[in-house]
Amino acid sequence: MKLYVGNLPYNTSEEDLKELFSPYGAAENIALISDRETGRSKGFGFVEFQNDDEAKAAIDALNGHDFSGRALVVNEARPKAERPARSEGGRGEGFNSFRKRSW
Repeated sequence: MKLYVGNLPYNTSEEDLKELFSPYGAAENIALISDRETGRSKGFGFVEFQNDDEAKAAIDALNGHDFSGRALVVNEARPKAERPARSEGGRGEGFNSFRKRSW
């Protein structure tokens, strides 16, 4: 089961998350999400457990838990939403159709 972990302090490391979740089971595939351009943490990440019971125990114990002065949000991660394909040039069709209009 993959867990979403939100409201993390921006200086949280993957090692910090591993330590936080280790009492509840073998936390695998820990990932902190950072901004592509700046590299700065976005304040959330994901932790994956092979055992669903361990993941549920972590949710029960850590959701709302004070971690470095912040109340964590821990729940089951939702599947990643499909993103529409980008058109050439990185601009959506709306921009191109707007340019083609005759006023």
